[in-house]
Amino acid sequence: MKLRPSLCWLTSSKPTACFLSSTPCRLNRSRVPLDIPPPFPVTKTCPEPSCSCPPTPPMPEGLPIDYEQPLNGTMAAYAQQIVICTGQRDWTSRIEDDGQHHTWGQLVRGLKQLLGRGGRFADPFNNVLISNSSFVPSSISTKGLSNASAFLFPSFKFFPSVPVQPRESAVAETDLSTFAQAFLLPNTLNPMTGSLPEAKKAELVRKPELASKFPDAVDLYCSPVILICGHGGRDKRCGVMAPILEDEFQRCLRAEGFSLGECNSGTIDSPGHAHIGLISHIGGHKYAGNIIVYVPPGMTIKDSSTVHPLAGKGIWYGRIEPKHVQGIVEETILGGKVLADHFRGGIDRNGNILRL
Repeated sequence: MKLRPSLCWLTSSKPTACFLSSTPCRLNRSRVPLDIPPPFPVTKTCPEPSCSCPPTPPMPEGLPIDYEQPLNGTMAAYAQQIVICTGQRDWTSRIEDDGQHHTWGQLVRGLKQLLGRGGRFADPFNNVLISNSSFVPSSISTKGLSNASAFLFPSFKFFPSVPVQPRESAVAETDLSTFAQAFLLPNTLNPMTGSLPEAKKAELVRKPELASKFPDAVDLYCSPVILICGHGGRDKRCGVMAPILEDEFQRCLRAEGFSLGECNSGTIDSPGHAHIGLISHIGGHKYAGNIIVYVPPGMTIKDSSTVHPLAGKGIWYGRIEPKHVQGIVEETILGGKVLADHFRGGIDRNGNILRL
């Protein structure tokens, strides 16, 4: 049989010819692994706690935690996450079916109608993660209109009053479409949208000039935000784990001198203040507890003026137990290091997805 020449690549030399055969081509040189440095400081494993912490609760029967699959890369890619303040600690499995008599429920449904499949601003390359949270809505209202409150990441903004009334309302100056155009649409479209009509492409691009219509928006500059998936109505594992993790984060952050409080424009962002909230489904219940740590762009390393290495980033962790909370507080929130053994993925202020 005549053998066809092929190219076999040696690790550190030019390609050389060999012949295809029924046995694999054997090379004398071993493959050298790529040594790509991580995009942020890393701690290989979460340190053991130096103080007593609550035991890990048992999981519901038939719903174990997956300790086998590697976590890196299990975070779904997204462009932004809007975290809606509901004041509730759990929700129905489909959050758009909840809050029928609340403005936050109107906000969830309105956003999904605008951004979801078939919606006016539907764009498969602009995945906006819509999450409910236990944060209490701000008491601020505008001219008697129906408004809801929400955080937006990685823009690091808090909106005490997002309009949910239709624009046709006699007193409404802005509506949810205006909000979406000002903050939720991409600045530039993915090249794959090139075949769309010009008018449609123009509609799908952010209109930053509309941001001025929301003067009560607050930039988060100093205060970290810790989000814990606690969606027991979707999966019992998160419902069991989240309250214990919430208590432990509160204890550890208070021990470090952080204050914790409600979401109002006066205290939403200040040095030494932190926000901890339960949120709805973000994917990966089998990795409970699931945590997102958003480090604000103006945060510094503890007791120094050094810029925090994770400033402006969101870090996703999985398989977090109470014994890991102190390590997250000390290593990630205060020290600027990512715990590699719990890292699911991350996002920076430009919407770039981070991997190890």
